[in-house]
Amino acid sequence: MKHRIVVLGAGYAGAYAAGNLARRLSPADAEITVVNAVPDFVERMRLHQLAAGRDLAFRKLADVFAGTGVRLRLARVTGVDPERRTVAVTGADGAAGELAYDTLLYALGSSVAHHGVPGVAEYAFDVTGLSSALRLRERLAGLGAGGTVLVVGEGLTGIEAATEFAESRPDLSVALAARGEPGAWLSPKARRHLRRAFDRLGVTVHEHTGIEAVEPGRAITADGTSLPADVTVWSAGFAVHPLAGASGLEVAGTGQIVVDRTMRSVSHPDVYAAGDCVHTIGDNGRPLPMSCASAGYTTMQATAAIIARLTGVEVPTTALKYHGNHISLGRRDAIFQAVDGDARSASWYLGGRSAAWFKSGILRGAGWSIAHPTFGLPKRRRRLATAPARAGVKVAA
Repeated sequence: MKHRIVVLGAGYAGAYAAGNLARRLSPADAEITVVNAVPDFVERMRLHQLAAGRDLAFRKLADVFAGTGVRLRLARVTGVDPERRTVAVTGADGAAGELAYDTLLYALGSSVAHHGVPGVAEYAFDVTGLSSALRLRERLAGLGAGGTVLVVGEGLTGIEAATEFAESRPDLSVALAARGEPGAWLSPKARRHLRRAFDRLGVTVHEHTGIEAVEPGRAITADGTSLPADVTVWSAGFAVHPLAGASGLEVAGTGQIVVDRTMRSVSHPDVYAAGDCVHTIGDNGRPLPMSCASAGYTTMQATAAIIARLTGVEVPTTALKYHGNHISLGRRDAIFQAVDGDARSASWYLGGRSAAWFKSGILRGAGWSIAHPTFGLPKRRRRLATAPARAGVKVAA
């Protein structure tokens, strides 16, 4: 009787986890199933580039997992029952189904946070998913010279989107609306570099400007000012789906699953979480932010813990420590900001083409590792220590 591992989501966290589990566990003992709503592995960190007009090739998940033994189920997750250890899914044809698991890895990621701002859902675009990025790409392609684009949000996504759009479409008027100062967390030298990049690319920055409503052709600020926007791109934060909380899993106020140091749910020990949907404390004593780096750390810890517990060895501890932030500023410029142990910006940063090459290398490396899940496949994968406990079935001694 095989141990059934179900991975929900095939983004950076889920796809890497499935490949890692397949590399490390014997197929004679473990059955790994990945559930994902779309057939492609989507490089979310490059969706602003896709929206700006770049032609990006996304890998088919069927090709990624070919020969690994990982089963792919193309379906949307509609519910989780951690008491019965089942997942409810709906296929592309609308047919409902159910998957049973012995171990669940929840890696459904996040989507754009509207923050209850009127008009965002109806009139704004975002780059948090493939379909939304493609809609934005089509809208931007239809804008003529002199069209106005307003990016809302001063975080990494907002900065990268605004600079990418400005560089790719110099005929457009691109602006960034920020509640505070863009890049306020950066070192003084890096902030100056960012300002120069905005100036060079012609990005108009509206600092200390909160957007209270989005309407066709404009956005309304907190003081009632109207900012012209043929296209409003909303990048003011991320939110997780309420599915985890609705299932009975213990979640934080953000809706993220509360886990222990090994990424195991504190309420249901058969469930692990990784990526944006997990609430965990980093080595600096602060909750990890939703980011690609967090997805990497939490996924490595979750898969290591699953493998160790199933094979009867001591659970290793993966470091949850940041080394820096990477910000693309178009195709030929970027910033890498080093941080200290408390995740505060250090005085040193790398900027310009060298930083852009560095960031590009990270993106290529992440994509390559997902696309080659069997790289380094050991000749002898680990056998499970015990058979899974199921209703009416005795556990092997």
